[in-house]
Amino acid sequence: MNFALRPPSAGSSGPGAGGGATMENLEKQLICPVCLEMFSKPVVILPCQHNLCRKCANDIFQSANPLWQSRGSSTMASSGARFRCPSCRQEVLLDRHGVYGLQRNLLVENIIDIYRQQESSRLVNMKPEQQQQLLCEEHEEEKINIYCLSCETPTCSMCKVFGKHKDCDVAPLSSVYMRQKTDLSDSIAILVASNDHVQAVISQMEDICQAVEENGRRQREHLADRFDNLVAILDERKRELVGLITKQQDDKLKRVRSLISQHSDHLEVAVTLVESAIQSMEEPHMSLFVQNAQVILEKMAVTARTSNMERPELGYESMSHFVIDTDDLAAMLKNIDFCSGTHRGVGDDGEEDPDEGVEESEVDFFSRY
Repeated sequence: MNFALRPPSAGSSGPGAGGGATMENLEKQLICPVCLEMFSKPVVILPCQHNLCRKCANDIFQSANPLWQSRGSSTMASSGARFRCPSCRQEVLLDRHGVYGLQRNLLVENIIDIYRQQESSRLVNMKPEQQQQLLCEEHEEEKINIYCLSCETPTCSMCKVFGKHKDCDVAPLSSVYMRQKTDLSDSIAILVASNDHVQAVISQMEDICQAVEENGRRQREHLADRFDNLVAILDERKRELVGLITKQQDDKLKRVRSLISQHSDHLEVAVTLVESAIQSMEEPHMSLFVQNAQVILEKMAVTARTSNMERPELGYESMSHFVIDTDDLAAMLKNIDFCSGTHRGVGDDGEEDPDEGVEESEVDFFSRY
């Protein structure tokens, strides 16, 4: 590397030297957990006391309730629309006004206005000598103002004319800076959208777990009611059939929870990468920004390609094939098994066939969406 960061001379610190750190810490508290930008008004406060931009809250709500706009107001008033807080995963129940019924956090909005006023004043009052400059180490007092395309490094004009980059292809540093900053901004937007999708999938799979547990509970109760009407010859077989229900429930829960863990790990990596990219976006020096942007862009591309991971198929939560027929003859009780007339079909590979019928009393997760 043939350039160095020259700090301001001693004594250049002033009364605002510590103000920048204070404002930076304040800004971190004003970042929306969804868009990762400073809150945009109006800001709404959830029952769990976390804050969101109203637009971001509406985006999460629409993602979790894609059919809400087509439903009647009476239906929504009786059932209630809901979504989960992206910070703590607590469920938020909305009234008939949707996200517009959430209370605005006027205190946070006022703090944002004060922060922006203070930040504008601080930037205006900053003296030129307080700003650091990047100068060439080989040619003193020469500013870093071009980018060597052949060596992929920032350099100065003298290095291009007389130095080791004289035979290389170069471009203005400002143009390379703007191009890579645009690419990084676009990648951040794509990755944030991907993270929103992954978060929605995780929420749906958590609901699938609840539906599987509820359906298993209902089918066990139904099975127990039927067996309670039979004599001692049914006792041994009852334990075997209850075991089949429990085993398939456990198998399904194990698979879905494993997928949740995979998606959560992917989301954690992606969120960390977004935070690193945002921090890189705040780098004021073009050459340092360009130096690190390419690595971050490559990581983002890899993360975005792996975001479309496996998820349970439609109707995976159903356990409606665990139905018995107590009208069979007593002579057939020793070989009794789950009937195949009204259950969801199961193929040779053990997976359920979503084309078969579903018992009306069972919880169907995907009917909510």
